[in-house]
Amino acid sequence: MDVFEKCHAMAERSAPVRAAGLYPYYRVISSAQDPVVTHDGRELVMLGSNNYLGLANDPEVKEAAAMALAIYGTGCAGSRLLNGTLDVHVELEGRLAEFMRREAALTFSTGFQVNLGVLSCLLDRSDIAYLDALDHACIIDGCRLGFGKHHKFAHNDMTELEQKLANAPADRGKLIVVDGVFSMEGDLAPLPQIALLKQRFGARLMVDDAHGLGVFGENGRGTPEHFGVEGDVDLVMGTFSKSLAAIGGFVAGDRYVIEHIKHTARAEIFSAAPPPASMAAAMKALEIVEREPERRKRLWENTEYMKRELSALGFDTGHSASPVIPIVVGEDLASYTMTTRLGQEGVFVNPVVSPAVPPGRAMIRTSYMATHTREHLDRSLEALAKVGRELSIIG
Repeated sequence: MDVFEKCHAMAERSAPVRAAGLYPYYRVISSAQDPVVTHDGRELVMLGSNNYLGLANDPEVKEAAAMALAIYGTGCAGSRLLNGTLDVHVELEGRLAEFMRREAALTFSTGFQVNLGVLSCLLDRSDIAYLDALDHACIIDGCRLGFGKHHKFAHNDMTELEQKLANAPADRGKLIVVDGVFSMEGDLAPLPQIALLKQRFGARLMVDDAHGLGVFGENGRGTPEHFGVEGDVDLVMGTFSKSLAAIGGFVAGDRYVIEHIKHTARAEIFSAAPPPASMAAAMKALEIVEREPERRKRLWENTEYMKRELSALGFDTGHSASPVIPIVVGEDLASYTMTTRLGQEGVFVNPVVSPAVPPGRAMIRTSYMATHTREHLDRSLEALAKVGRELSIIG
């Protein structure tokens, strides 16, 4: 058996989609992540970005990144453990810990690496992790790299989680790991119920709040703040690539736990340090999150408007409770076709197909920014209505 033999399957799967002119991945954008982007020489309203607060092209954020670039250069030339730790890393970690109301925080080069590193170094042979079936891939991969066991429970099914926790041997360490906001459906983990189960069974709780940070909570601290359960969440993970307008990620929690992660997480100690320009950009974005709560207000005004108008048109938007609003279209081909047609009508969206979602529940993933204007949203709604009727997704 040739180790490359399996690669033919992907080529065979994508060939008909490419031949039909419906291949929707790796689309090249030649502009900033603004509400309107340039693709293939045309302007499209961007409904496919995680730039929730609109800071990725903010002048203050870019200036901070440029100043760091001038001072520190383009990279750190080593890992944080050895020669790659800069004062800008330490300053950002202090700011993050203070913002999140935690004792300490630790940055990683990407958000994916946070979960990979944290979970693999925390889970020993005597530990069990409990994962929502729709948790992000990096949570699953992080658990696979650890020596502990991991059990999945049906999405947001607290009865099944309770049963699995009740069946665990008393001498096992238990860690519940969930997304605060599930990135495809846009719904939330029921953190108050999970917190009660955590307390009852003596477990620990980690929340991946990549899509909640800066978006939820009165102060933007994410879904634990939104639900009033920050004291019940032991570890919070966040990324810089969404609301904080950069690249990288962090974990925040008790100091002794962060110290353990800092010295044992392979994704941290064997990776090059995050570039200083990204750290400076994230720090400035964090400052703006604290200084300008009106951005969150505008984001939620846009989100509520689109949720209401999409539902009025007859689209199935699932159980979204966030600026991620899916449009369920059925079969995978319908998702590809609608993505392509919307692009032709001037709107950029993302297709979500199996196995990321169950067969027959393919969707269009839309997401919104504080910087979208009502004109942007109305133009998008006009295109969505036209293509939805054309494909018989709505009447």
